[in-house]
Amino acid sequence: MSTPTANPRRLLLRSAAAATTASAVLLVSACGSGEAEDSEPEVAAVIDEERCQTNRDAGTITYITGYQYQASVSILEAVAADALGYFEAVCLDVEIQPGTGDTIGNAQTVAAGTAQLTSMGSEAEILMANDADIDVIGVATYGHVPIATLLTGTDVEELSDLEGATLGHKGNMPAPLEAMLVSDGVDMDSIEQVEVGYDPSVLPRDQVQALTGFRSNEPFLLSDMEEEYNEWLPEDYGVVGSFGVMATNRDFADENPTVVEDVLRAMSRAFDHCVDNGEECVEFAAELSESGYDVEHNLRVWNAEHELVTASTQESSPAGYIDLTLTEAEGQTLVDNGQLDEMPDLEPLFDPRYLEAVHVAGDVAWPAE
Repeated sequence: MSTPTANPRRLLLRSAAAATTASAVLLVSACGSGEAEDSEPEVAAVIDEERCQTNRDAGTITYITGYQYQASVSILEAVAADALGYFEAVCLDVEIQPGTGDTIGNAQTVAAGTAQLTSMGSEAEILMANDADIDVIGVATYGHVPIATLLTGTDVEELSDLEGATLGHKGNMPAPLEAMLVSDGVDMDSIEQVEVGYDPSVLPRDQVQALTGFRSNEPFLLSDMEEEYNEWLPEDYGVVGSFGVMATNRDFADENPTVVEDVLRAMSRAFDHCVDNGEECVEFAAELSESGYDVEHNLRVWNAEHELVTASTQESSPAGYIDLTLTEAEGQTLVDNGQLDEMPDLEPLFDPRYLEAVHVAGDVAWPAE
């Protein structure tokens, strides 16, 4: 697996002074002082009383995961933030609902106001959702490298060997993988594309000669089966991508800015905690899962993904920063592949202010312990 490098181009963060002003709300205090003793929060609030009450007034905040309780970036942080009391510390009542993997469907639910936040697979999905009149905005992008990977048998020595072969995907061809194939001159019309499930053994059984997957998942599963394979990464062909994108309803964010900020504040703190305490955080997710949760595999998923986030995050930028220059490059692959007719105006679709407001010099603003 190649190691991604940070792109020097990025959307400039607001000044450190502005971020410092935004973080000035952090005061160690309890909120709701007039409540009865038995209704006091178990975790002391870390924001001032006024902000605390504003967050509580928003009611229950429903967050839909991208896929079940998988230990992926943008999922595990939410689970951990809840388990560690970080949401409670910023006076938020967050309900975590497991998603089915249908991230566009999740976006529809958020756009309708039935849920308030969800994790999306990439910034490309934000663009495609809005192209389908699903009104959501991206507020954080954790991975600035494609998470999609193409797996083949070892007999495939170059991508053009796939012409005339059968390629399996999970419902659609990931844009970065199609861009990779097209950029290498592969005749896409010659490849038969079929939908397959989540069992990667279809590749060594030769039911398909190529399989799309996630670089934090299927390669580990095939290695566990002691199967040999070749892995093809889009960034090796100059293709830009992303993963671990947090999305919310535009109107909800406008009406509840402190809620969106403090969800990201709690998740950012949980991300830092889980980088150093991965096994503990994965156990939190295992407790939420009904049965059959593979802790060992999910720990590998988490370690692989947070390492990709760290490697693709620029120095002095917070994990989750938004870079519209990279977004434009990712969107161009959709235009080139015919998945979008034209490049939309990106600024209304991504708003970095909420994440920036809770970070100072790249670090999450939280009171000293």
